[in-house]
Amino acid sequence: MLVGDVGEHLEQMVADAVRAALDVEITPDQALVRPSNPERGGDYQCNAAMSLARRLGRPSREIGEAIAVAIDPAGVVEPPTVGGPGFVNLRLRAEWLGTQLTGLTTDDRLGVPVAAAPERVVVDYSGPNVAKEMHVGHLRATIIGDAIVRLREFLGHEVIRRNHLGDWGTPFGMLIEHLVDEGWTAGDEDAHSISDLNGFYQKARKKFDADAEFAERARRRVVALQGGDEPTLALWRMLVAESQRHFEMVYQALGVKLTAADSYGESFYNPFLADTIAELERAGLVRESDGALCTFPDGFTGREGEPAPIIVRKSDGGYTYGTTDLAATRYWTRDRDAADLLYVIGAPQRQHLAMVFATSTDAGWLDDKHRAVHVSFGSVLGADGRMLRTRSGDSVRLIELLDEAVERAAAVIAERSELDEADRAGVARAVGIGAVKYADLSSARDKDYVFAWDRMLAMEGNTSVYLQYANARIRSILRRADAAGARAGSTITVGEPAERALAIALLRLPAAVAATDRGHAPHTLCVYLYELATAFSGFYENCPILADTTTGEDRASRLALATLTSRALVLGLDLLGIEAPEKL
Repeated sequence: MLVGDVGEHLEQMVADAVRAALDVEITPDQALVRPSNPERGGDYQCNAAMSLARRLGRPSREIGEAIAVAIDPAGVVEPPTVGGPGFVNLRLRAEWLGTQLTGLTTDDRLGVPVAAAPERVVVDYSGPNVAKEMHVGHLRATIIGDAIVRLREFLGHEVIRRNHLGDWGTPFGMLIEHLVDEGWTAGDEDAHSISDLNGFYQKARKKFDADAEFAERARRRVVALQGGDEPTLALWRMLVAESQRHFEMVYQALGVKLTAADSYGESFYNPFLADTIAELERAGLVRESDGALCTFPDGFTGREGEPAPIIVRKSDGGYTYGTTDLAATRYWTRDRDAADLLYVIGAPQRQHLAMVFATSTDAGWLDDKHRAVHVSFGSVLGADGRMLRTRSGDSVRLIELLDEAVERAAAVIAERSELDEADRAGVARAVGIGAVKYADLSSARDKDYVFAWDRMLAMEGNTSVYLQYANARIRSILRRADAAGARAGSTITVGEPAERALAIALLRLPAAVAATDRGHAPHTLCVYLYELATAFSGFYENCPILADTTTGEDRASRLALATLTSRALVLGLDLLGIEAPEKL
């Protein structure tokens, strides 16, 4: 029987042993079983003796020895040993390893279980603004969110992808009035194209700042838009449609799971704003301040120590993005009954979201069954340690960055002998886009990272190219084996140290996936994949697979190990949204 997460299986064994030896109850996670370096005497190490010693008033070494004696190996581990002040070393039996790995050869999920209690999850990510081109500042939200979506779907949850577009409010009066000045009319889309969204926005902004008459017309246009004026709405729809075409082009280039159907712009929540405020008023959570209606959630203050507000209705009757965020929380928890709301949004929005969550909790929209989490992230920096920008100081356009990634990848793979001309373009795209995504995802999301082409496209080190090359090398071996009539699905035996290291790495996939999901931390999965590829490299160097000196049973077993490694690499990269070419 496959055990899934080996660490959890060992934790339960230790918890049972503590109960039997010490008459003490501990939860499996209190067993403190962690992966260990085999040179220390085990594949895993239990560190519970030290905490139990304080609890029971006995020497930790004595506690460790009692636990070791009471552990029932059950054919899973060798007799445990004790080191230092009470570390219990657990070494997995070679026969058990072979049985588990043989079972994985017929398991489509490679030991990763489906969630025991699937939930409805809303993931808010990407969030570009209409009439503005996507730039490098949208990169992290888009690909971190996509990785979370892929993982949650793989675990069996119902995932709703939510692209919270900036498509409403004051700027759109300015933009639509500029459309009118440019001669746009509803139904005349074919005659016009906002080919440069940034340029279009900048022209409208310049007019708004310099021309008081235009600014006044733009403000009246906002009123018409919010009031449902159909000619104004028709122009607004044209603006949104042109922007959506740009967004979808970027998403297709990135290979992320976002389409126009996933767009929930600020405009979507407009019909709910008045009711949201009314409910907050009934709950006693709103009071007037300088003519505006505000909520003041407990514990939040401004720079001078004064209570910090969320303005839900301005003194002129207009709404804010805070109102929209509260309405969105109310809608997705109350109307759509989502259990988890995951907001993949940059760290600078931390306080704003915390205030929205606090107010939503006070209003009863968030509770034990409806949760919200800010999945924050740092910035993408240039070599100078500042926000990544072009030489002229402008934001780096995301589509141009992706095009450059593909061009640079094409140069890297130009000399690869296994690739014919027909394969090169597709592989260059997989390598280039994968390099950009992996460089981001392999960095702890709450930290800034420096964008460096040379490092992200390196063939060695923790890069997607290294992982893609490891998989391509395995696929090459399997193609040669198939041509020689060898089989890759045989019983797996574990004998050599390098075989053992690879076997243990393969069995740690479920734990890596679980940890990645718990922390919404794609870099955890990246670390695992790099360790797996490194273990395969050691296996490849020390355990001949197709050599004439390799026996039939060893060859079949090692081919099966190689096949499992390829499947794990492909699965892991796919969960990150990265392709794994058959050839590289």
